[in-house]
Amino acid sequence: MTDTPSPLPLADPAARARVLDAVRFDLRGLVPAIAQQHDTGEVLMLAWMNRDSLEETLATGRACYFSRSRGGLWRKGESSGQVQRVLDLRLDCDGDALLLLVDQAGVACHTGRRSCFFLAPRGEGLAEIAAPLVSPEELYGA
Repeated sequence: MTDTPSPLPLADPAARARVLDAVRFDLRGLVPAIAQQHDTGEVLMLAWMNRDSLEETLATGRACYFSRSRGGLWRKGESSGQVQRVLDLRLDCDGDALLLLVDQAGVACHTGRRSCFFLAPRGEGLAEIAAPLVSPEELYGA
């Protein structure tokens, strides 16, 4: 057993198929995927993957998710330029959750924050504990 990463992308289609077959997708064909910055351990975001998005991620080494709101593949950074290069991928003990160790270019959150996890219980409710680093308008031209 080794923990030395075999860097993505996985060029061998048979190797990708073995990984895909080990994942327990839910009844909707989805699996939660947590993106974590590889060198700092910072948790950046949670998204969903289906078989096609996971296969693309394994093949390209670039994070591709399934957008439930759009009903299709979402290549992280395709509209914002804030891409995630996937350096390694981990499957949990039950096979029903993924951890992506990524190198995040810029911010991960659509709100312009580095992480999507910027709300925390403080005082009487939730407080923002991280300010945006860039405005959504700058990210998406809206």
